[in-house]
Amino acid sequence: MTSFLQRFYDNITRKKTYDTDSLHISQLRRCLTVFDLTILGIGSTLGTGTYIITGQVAHETAGPSVILSFLIAAIASILAGVCYAEFGTRAPRAGSAYTYTYVSVGEIMAFIIGWNMILEYVIGAASTARALSAYFDSLIDFVMKDYFTIHFPLHSETFAPYADLFAMTLCLVITMFLIVGIKESAVLNNVFTFVNLTVIALVVAVGLTKVHGHNWKISPNEVPNITNVTYNVGKGGFFPFGIEGTLAGAATCFYAFVGFDLVATTGEESKNPQRAIPTSICFTLIVCSIIYCAISIVITLMVPYYLLSPDAVFPEAFRYVQLPAFKYIIGAGALTGIFASLLGSLLPLPRVLYAIAADGLIFRFISWIHPRLQTPIIATILGGIGAAFMALIFDLKKLVEMMSIGTLLAYSLVSISVLFLRYQPVDDPLLRSITPVSGPIYKELFRPSQTHPTVLSARITKYLITLLVLNGFILCAIQIFASHRLAAKESGIIIIFSIFIIVEIILVTAIARQPKSEKSSYFETPLVPYVPVLSVFINTYLILKLSPATWIRFGVWMIIGFLIYGFYGFWHSSQRFINDTQRLLSGSSSSLISS
Repeated sequence: MTSFLQRFYDNITRKKTYDTDSLHISQLRRCLTVFDLTILGIGSTLGTGTYIITGQVAHETAGPSVILSFLIAAIASILAGVCYAEFGTRAPRAGSAYTYTYVSVGEIMAFIIGWNMILEYVIGAASTARALSAYFDSLIDFVMKDYFTIHFPLHSETFAPYADLFAMTLCLVITMFLIVGIKESAVLNNVFTFVNLTVIALVVAVGLTKVHGHNWKISPNEVPNITNVTYNVGKGGFFPFGIEGTLAGAATCFYAFVGFDLVATTGEESKNPQRAIPTSICFTLIVCSIIYCAISIVITLMVPYYLLSPDAVFPEAFRYVQLPAFKYIIGAGALTGIFASLLGSLLPLPRVLYAIAADGLIFRFISWIHPRLQTPIIATILGGIGAAFMALIFDLKKLVEMMSIGTLLAYSLVSISVLFLRYQPVDDPLLRSITPVSGPIYKELFRPSQTHPTVLSARITKYLITLLVLNGFILCAIQIFASHRLAAKESGIIIIFSIFIIVEIILVTAIARQPKSEKSSYFETPLVPYVPVLSVFINTYLILKLSPATWIRFGVWMIIGFLIYGFYGFWHSSQRFINDTQRLLSGSSSSLISS
């Protein structure tokens, strides 16, 4: 029984390996430059975040301090981004976080991340298509909504009020562009992103001529007298909802940066991935951070935060300052920006499907590459149809958080993977598997005997990282679910909380004392282990802030995934065949030597 469980554990934790020759070989067309990747990343990230999230957070959660919310979210995204950048240079393959986890953590965790990335991109594309349809409909006085409600109603609380044929068509049209080729899709994205950036620059430039510093200094007495509303509008000033509101706003603003990981999924289609991927990720996050902060400054100085429209922040803001004609200029930017974001949501989906199918963890026929177009055509069609179907019938407001849980899990696993790889021995686990050996672990915690990584130090670090993640999870849970008891300064909960903080510090210190790999790639995450650890901690906190309904939907989706993996992926895994072949060859060699 014990040997069976050990074999089962070894099988589900087997790691993907590459040899030196195959690591940079791909069936996909390598045609994307640094410029293409950067514009793809910016186009995917700017969109619904610019035209929707800014107004919602400023109006309902943070007020003028939405600027700080975006800064905090930017820092959290950059922490994850540098980890993605390192892996993009180490393993320039399609699949992004799925591939990174497979080569460092193991197969089952890679499948969990890959399966959630599929859901993330499908929901992201469908919700973006719905947003684009709704924004366009608002410019034509909701003609489509009235027509679809009469002719294509959906009489169910589970679905949307009506079938959105326009949103479905958008998904299918972009799918056709992606079938033609990624270079052609990138050119289209470049055009739309350029228009979007031009409109944003115009909004900022014109908006600066209408700013009023008093909007950041509104006194508490002014707010209720001016608004005359019953809902919470804060207390005025720069922090109308307090520091708590700013931090809560940061959790929402974090999702405005989702999209930069698109760059990492194109590792097999970049001309020089070792240089292009880290450069593009850094440029994408820096540019988007500057744009979000600039927009937040202008909007909150133009209009008092409590008068901002959470649904159409830009048109209403310019109407407030007597420039209503800007509605159509902003509409052009919003449509092109959200369209580019939709393209950015659909583009990585077939790459992830292709990577998982090529490894045999889902049905292998999905990974077929068209010989002339050099695109994963079946994966592209399936992804597009799935997104189109969801955009057609589902009301995605309740499913938006589902996208978040997949993204945050992916960010966390990439950061953990960087920790695992950095403390591995000189033999890179991307190139070969390493079998750990037993040893006196407790003696090596704070005074390791070697200055370079060994099998023993790698094993110690693995245990320390596991304990660190579990301890951090408990810390975040206490902070979220017992915050009222902490605020009341109850001695029992404070003592428990302090103990876990001390344990966290000890674990981080012990990890930092372990010898790190001296093998360098083009780009390395700075300040390891502190940057990856902080990234994991922030992501864990945000995951635990999600609603219970999100976890239920996540559980249902995972049950479906585990059934596919259990009945197909476990048995058809390419790495399983490779490992079995290596064992047979090593057994034959041993027999020949003994004879």
